[in-house]
Amino acid sequence: MEAQIKARILNKENLLPTLARWRFFSQKIVFTNGCFDLLHYGHVSYLAKARSMGDKLIVGVNSADSVKRIKGNHRPINDDLTRFHLLASLVFVDAVVVFEENTPLELISIVRPDVLVKGGDWHFAQIVGADLVLKNGGRVESLPFIKGYSTTGIESKIKGTL
Repeated sequence: MEAQIKARILNKENLLPTLARWRFFSQKIVFTNGCFDLLHYGHVSYLAKARSMGDKLIVGVNSADSVKRIKGNHRPINDDLTRFHLLASLVFVDAVVVFEENTPLELISIVRPDVLVKGGDWHFAQIVGADLVLKNGGRVESLPFIKGYSTTGIESKIKGTL
């Protein structure tokens, strides 16, 4: 079972044959991205809904260095190995791909998804790659944010009890 999980963790290079195979079978590819530091109900619900918009779900995950640049030196809380394996173990996630940059724009240009999905806490103008996806005939979806579920909230709760 662990081998199946590891097989879903790809890099930009070994993603290409996977994309070619999926496209050969006319499978609709959905892409989303994030830090996914402390996996919680909000993440799981969001990812399941994203997957329901197509046949295959690719999750772009910020590397630890990228998370630090975006969120600060106190993050990520979980290491890369943990974050990647937790995501890859979800039945509705077909591929997990790490990116080192601050944004997933390069990865989105490689994937060329049919559907780009972000959480409702992102305004359309903030969604990196939206213009590229739309230009290629895809669509961009924003899923409602589930109030009360965030890594920042969990982090604050933990700090409050120490």
